[in-house]
Amino acid sequence: MIPRVRRITAACAALCALSAALSACGSAGTGRPAPATSPAPASPSASRPPVLAPGPGGLTPVFEHGPRTLGKTVALTFDADMTADQGPRAASGEHFDNPELIGTLRALKVPATIFMTGRWADQYPTEARSLGHDPQFEVANHSYSHYSFTADCYGLPTVDADMMQSEVTRAYASLRKAGVPRPMPYFRFPGGCYDQRALRALSGLGVTAVQWDVVSGDAFATDADAVVRQVLDGVKPGSVVVMHCTRSAAPTTERVVRAVVPELRKRGYRFLKVSQLIGETAGHR
Repeated sequence: MIPRVRRITAACAALCALSAALSACGSAGTGRPAPATSPAPASPSASRPPVLAPGPGGLTPVFEHGPRTLGKTVALTFDADMTADQGPRAASGEHFDNPELIGTLRALKVPATIFMTGRWADQYPTEARSLGHDPQFEVANHSYSHYSFTADCYGLPTVDADMMQSEVTRAYASLRKAGVPRPMPYFRFPGGCYDQRALRALSGLGVTAVQWDVVSGDAFATDADAVVRQVLDGVKPGSVVVMHCTRSAAPTTERVVRAVVPELRKRGYRFLKVSQLIGETAGHR
């Protein structure tokens, strides 16, 4: 998840490693290559949705927002986070899903992109399958275990470089096993943390790494109004907003969506999926 920023004052420092990682800042990561003009490798999806071309030296490309000049569009994205070792917490009643939020998105007819960990799909296969079969949504990859792809990423355990590709491919296997028929060729780094080594490690998988330009601040927020203000203040044409669909760690998100969606529509914004924004971006295939 993504951290509460300065205007949202609740502290997350005492939370467990997952909680801290879910609070990752939107500025995380280094070396964001501009899209090149060569075609990207084949995507994991049979329908071949748009991906960005590789960066310099074949690095995995990074997408942060869509065009600013093609009208008022915005993509809402939601991270379905669960680490590989959180089964006991789920078994004891902790909710890492948020059916009410998904129901609100459906009722408001808002398309959205869900970045799902493989462990989440293993825990909630019925919900994963429902999202994967609903044309209103697209399901993308958030790693299997939600462990960090860099050192010092909000207390998360670190994935060795030689295991990074398997974190991605294992997550795709879990998504398909759960019944997601066409997982998208988009990957979100846990905590938003990445570096050149991580981008090199994922080269050849054909995925586009998807970051964001608007941090909602919904992680561990108790003041929904403050999150609403933060989103509305941050959205620009082409924005990608990061939010979360885990009840235990983002309890205000459903209320935030109910407030943000009608206001952005009033301001003339259209809601798109990440694939649609990438399809409008120069350098995609």
